[in-house]
Amino acid sequence: MKIAIPVKDENLTFFSNAGHTPKFAIFTMTGTGMFKSFKLESIKNNPRTNLDHDHAEEEHQCDHHADDAEHIDQHNKMGEALEGCNYIVVKKACKNTANAFTSCGVKILKYRGESLKAESILREVSSLFL
Repeated sequence: MKIAIPVKDENLTFFSNAGHTPKFAIFTMTGTGMFKSFKLESIKNNPRTNLDHDHAEEEHQCDHHADDAEHIDQHNKMGEALEGCNYIVVKKACKNTANAFTSCGVKILKYRGESLKAESILREVSSLFL
């Protein structure tokens, strides 16, 4: 099973806004029950080309129209980049981001905790991966 987590950088620091993350960490999960383990497989750059990371991730508000085809296409690039992943763990994702992931078969798992490291988050939510 493959799980994606939005991260700021190679230090695997969680990025709460999945649609604006600079990178995605892709992990492979093996084992079952209490014997699950996670191995970092790759770190992929977010393929969206219209991002501005100069603002705080929590403060960002999209200012596009709901039917903005170019904006939706940018989101769809993210779903395509994560094709083959079973899940993505997010704190927040806009409607276009969620649609991009689910249309490529990536299930969204909402994270409500406070951890900032991808590995800790995976351990916290591991019981939710089916």
